[in-house]
This record gives sequence, C-alpha cells and structure tokens, in this order.
Amino acid sequence: MTTSDADRSPGSPPIDQVANWLMSQALAETTVDDITEGCFVRLHAAGIPLVRAHVAFRTLHPLYSAVGLTWTPRAGLSEARFQRPDDAAEIWRRSPPYHLIKTRTDSLRRRLTGPEAFFDFPVLEEFRDQGATDYLVYVVIFDQEMETGIWGSWLTDRQGGFSNEDIRALQRIQQRLAVALKVTIKDQIARNVLATYLGRDAGEQVLKGQIQRGAGQRIHAAIWYSDLRDSTAMAGTLPAQDLLALLNGYFECTAGAVLAQGGEVLLLIGDAVLAIFPVREGGPTEQQACAAALEAARDAQRRLAGLNDARAAKGQGLLAFGLGLHLGELMFGNIGVPERLQFTVVGPAANEVARLEGLTKELHRPVLASAEFAGHLPLAWDSLGRHALRGVDGPREVLAPPPAP
Repeated sequence: MTTSDADRSPGSPPIDQVANWLMSQALAETTVDDITEGCFVRLHAAGIPLVRAHVAFRTLHPLYSAVGLTWTPRAGLSEARFQRPDDAAEIWRRSPPYHLIKTRTDSLRRRLTGPEAFFDFPVLEEFRDQGATDYLVYVVIFDQEMETGIWGSWLTDRQGGFSNEDIRALQRIQQRLAVALKVTIKDQIARNVLATYLGRDAGEQVLKGQIQRGAGQRIHAAIWYSDLRDSTAMAGTLPAQDLLALLNGYFECTAGAVLAQGGEVLLLIGDAVLAIFPVREGGPTEQQACAAALEAARDAQRRLAGLNDARAAKGQGLLAFGLGLHLGELMFGNIGVPERLQFTVVGPAANEVARLEGLTKELHRPVLASAEFAGHLPLAWDSLGRHALRGVDGPREVLAPPPAP
C-alpha cells in the first residue's frame, strides 16, 4: 500500500495528512484491515521509524473474543484471532496492555537499550532480542465499564529510540485511529451478530434496510430440512446442560455440513435445520446447488458417524436424523408482527421439503429427495414410488440417493 496524491493536502505536514486520512476513513465504508494497514503505512512513509505496529480489540463473535493486527515494513499486515476459551490467558495477564487496562493508565513507554532500559514485562525482552530499542503501548477505552476499546503499541529499532516529536505524532494519531476503528468495529460486530443469528444473506438484507414486514423477494433454491430422531424422549430424560451439548454436537454435524458446502442456514427450529442453497444468476446453477446440498447431506452423515463413535465410547446412545431435499421457488423475506419479525422462507416448497423429511420415518430411509431435486443430478437414484404429502397437491415421486462413492 502506498500514499497516493489524493491523501495529501498541499502544504500540510505529513502527520496532518495521516490524521486527515483517518478522519475520512471514519466516514467511509471500509474495513478494519484497510484502516489499520493504511495508517501504519502512512506513518512509516511520513518518517516515523516504525519497525512494528500493533492494534487489537475485543469483538462479539461466537468463535473468538478478540482480534490482533500486526504490521511490519517487511511483512505487511497479519491477523491473529484469540479463540474462546483464551489459551493465552496467562500471557495476556502478563502483558503491557493488560497492565494499562487494570491500572486505568492510558499509556507507557519502555526503553529497551541503554541505561534507561527496563524489562518489567516478558515481551519486552523478546523485542530487545529482535533488535528493537524503544516501545510505546497505549489503550483507548470506548465505555466507562472498559469493556470495549482498542489497545496498541509502537516499536522502533532506531538508535536512541523515538524522538519527542515522534511520540507527540504517535499520540495524536492513535486517538484518531481509535475513532476510525470504533466506527468500523461496531459495523463489523453488527454484521457478525446478524450473520450468526439470521444467516449471511438474511443479515445482509437486514443491513440494507429490508426490515419492513412483508418485504422480501422470490428465490429459487435447493432446500434442506433435517430433524433429529427421538429428540422428545431425550429432552425428557437428559439434564439441561447435557441436552444442550447433544444438540450443539448434532448441529455441528448437520448445520455445520450445510455451511461447509456454501449453504445458508435459515432456522434452527428446536432440533430441526432449515437451510437453502440458492440458485442465482451468475452464481450456482440448479445442478450445482443440488450437488452442494447432496454433498452436505453425505458430509452430515459422515460427521454424525464420528460423533456416534465418540458417544458409543462413553456409553451414550446413538443419534440419527431424517433429511428432506427439494428444489423450488420460495419467498425470502420478513414475516411476523411489527415488533418482532423473522427473516425466513415461506411457500409451498418449504412445506413440501418438511413433508419429505417426515416421510423418512415411514420409508426407513435417512435421506429423501423430490423428483425436482433428483432430476438435476445424474445418479442411480432409488425411486420409492409416489406418495401423498400432507398439504401438497397430488402424489409426488420420492427418491433416495445412492450410497456415497
């Protein structure tokens, strides 16, 4: 990344240009990575002798609790995600930013060479051994509870360390970096939450303003509906925590397989999964959407077999599920009451796929597909005849897929 002429104001000092650029990013539609790398690159180009720059922040995400971004002139920007639970908790508690947060201090400086060198944190010796001479660390808190904010650090290898002018420039920039990142981080968290609770496409639709009841669009998609067997009996006998653990393991097998194949999980209804593999212009064809859905079904069965092996080893009962696959038209949009909406799919095709899943119990087949679905995949399907599906006009041909190759 380089500093373009558009970033420069005629006659403005270089640090002013960086500050102005950060303020423009606070109003732009951009990313945390672009803001961070752009800031660090511009500071380096402005003459600040950075050998390493780092920024980190907490985030709201089901898989990780914080994100750290580190930049060096040689390697550029790299990202680290800190998962739940934090395996590096002890390292974090012995770090300079943790000290700042706990002592409610904004910043500290540590010389790494010369008579003023001081190593009260383990990481400082690592930086010194890498050739660094001076270290600045800071925290910018966004709320009184100190639950959100950013923490970052600046490192140089210049002999004599940072100058007083360098420090004033960095202190000025880190406040503006925090402002730009605060806006973008909140937007990223909103997208994470909506994608987690509504699904990727539904979340994007809501962010675009599609929040009116009845707003929606017609889509063509391969449709997946699966349901856990004997869940009612298990719910009546298992402790709550054990039941939740069982359901999460089951969803890892089913919903996890859908996501791995590019599908969209719309609803987790008790122990059922409603998902779609949309057919889009310029995107997946009907054949590709059906192929992805069938591969997800096979992947789910493989995952469940692994889960059952683990359960059997613990003396626990085995799990099974039924799955219906269909291809059809759906209405994808908002339904409910004005105060409580749900973004989902409705229509005859959604009803038909649920009836197919229900038929798996009668036909003793774990996976059943409609003729509309099977017709797009040239496989040795096993036709199980025509069956009446409640709420669906006329008997429909029902097929079972061949074993996975």
